[in-house]
Amino acid sequence: MRDDELLTVPEAMARLKIGRSALYDLMRTRRLASLTIGRARRIPAHALDDYVQHHLEEAAR
Repeated sequence: MRDDELLTVPEAMARLKIGRSALYDLMRTRRLASLTIGRARRIPAHALDDYVQHHLEEAAR
């Protein structure tokens, strides 16, 4: 996966194995970085890695 890769909502959902509402909730609450290009939402691939890494660190505490 390239660091500068931008994922669509369905691609991010598939990688995290969560539903659409859960993904939009993460973006709405700014727990998952995203950007809007026109009317399309895109999630940087590194944002998924950061999100997962953060939760792994939290679980290890």
